[in-house]
Amino acid sequence: MRRRVVVTGIGCVTPVGNTVAEFWNALREGKNGIGPITHFDASHFPTKFAAEVKNYDFSKEVEDSERFSRTGRNIQFAIGAANQAVADSGLFDDQKLDPAKFGVYLGAGEGQQDFMLFMQMIAQAQSNGELDLELFTKAGLEQLDAQQELEQEPNMPAGHLASLFNAQGPNLNCLTACAASSQAIGEASELIRRGDADVMLSGGAHSMIHPFGVTGFNLLTALSTRNEDPGRASRPFDRDRDGFVLGEGAGMLILEDLERAKARGAKIYGEVTGYGSSADAYRITDIHPEGRGAITCMRMAMKDAGVNPEDVGYVNAHGTSTQVNDKVETMAVKGSLGESSKTVAVSSIKSMTGHLIAAAGSVEAITCLLAIKDGILPPTINYETPDPNCDLDYVPNQAREKKLKHAISNSFGFGGQNVSLVLSEFRD
Repeated sequence: MRRRVVVTGIGCVTPVGNTVAEFWNALREGKNGIGPITHFDASHFPTKFAAEVKNYDFSKEVEDSERFSRTGRNIQFAIGAANQAVADSGLFDDQKLDPAKFGVYLGAGEGQQDFMLFMQMIAQAQSNGELDLELFTKAGLEQLDAQQELEQEPNMPAGHLASLFNAQGPNLNCLTACAASSQAIGEASELIRRGDADVMLSGGAHSMIHPFGVTGFNLLTALSTRNEDPGRASRPFDRDRDGFVLGEGAGMLILEDLERAKARGAKIYGEVTGYGSSADAYRITDIHPEGRGAITCMRMAMKDAGVNPEDVGYVNAHGTSTQVNDKVETMAVKGSLGESSKTVAVSSIKSMTGHLIAAAGSVEAITCLLAIKDGILPPTINYETPDPNCDLDYVPNQAREKKLKHAISNSFGFGGQNVSLVLSEFRD
């Protein structure tokens, strides 16, 4: 028999709130976290807005903030969300926690690069109109901060969290684009199921709101350019959507073996019952036009959870607000749920938070758990004009009360990586 995995603690830092309570209240009220970019001068970019984390004071998260002075926003968000999740779980009230059975599995992205310094180095290394690699290397060795460069690596958030919480068990990070933190939660659950760990701190953190990040997505023509009205730019499943909005933040969950959680009297938010993972095996930046990978992973997750399509009451959609994603995801929901797709509620919180990239899945898994706990579905805001290609129930503009037993959280990444999680009401 495989062990059951429950969620005993949650924490998040997001564009609509820096605690779980703030985040959940904002979603229920349909509040928007999108506005002009302040992290850098974006006045000459095609997209001049994003969903930034606001009023986040990292100095309150750690006793020795100087230790983290060279870390990027992604690591600082990860620490803040992890502190919330660990405190919420009451994990360290239990003196029997074995550090060797406590691990970390994140889907965390790279840190922020020093864009201005990098551009200066390129300018300094010009020789006769071409880049002189020797001069560029010399400038890098003289000017780059070795510790700051190290902190950009995607594995660093997991390493910092292990050190802060003395988590001596499995320590891993995956960076499968927008599916990363959902994949981390699924794989962390598998580690507990088979007994390699008793407790896992899992989730994701990311910030790509910097010149390199915005440039890359603008070149892909993936970002909305609705600069005249940023608050209405993210409009998943709406006919007039023109791209996603870049966000940032972190979401963390404490996953725990059920018997251990019960023995210590932990509160339980819900259960991770299903995990499905697939690859489109199609193109680097395009999803399969018939949604074959998305259909596969949703079916896998339901089979893993032992639930039928009619048992699923809510789908937290990947719902990016791009023309292709929303059309194909609609096809995938129909292809995996069949007749039940006609009645299932679907919504995308990216309409409010923007797209947190690697961190998106973990924050959306938390959303599913809270929806199950409180019987409230967050809305898809900015839904104004129906699209004939997107004809499901998207919970438009207003939150909705609905009792749930099972929810699916979808995360479909650039490169064709697909992950679906089934989060369920806990029943002993």
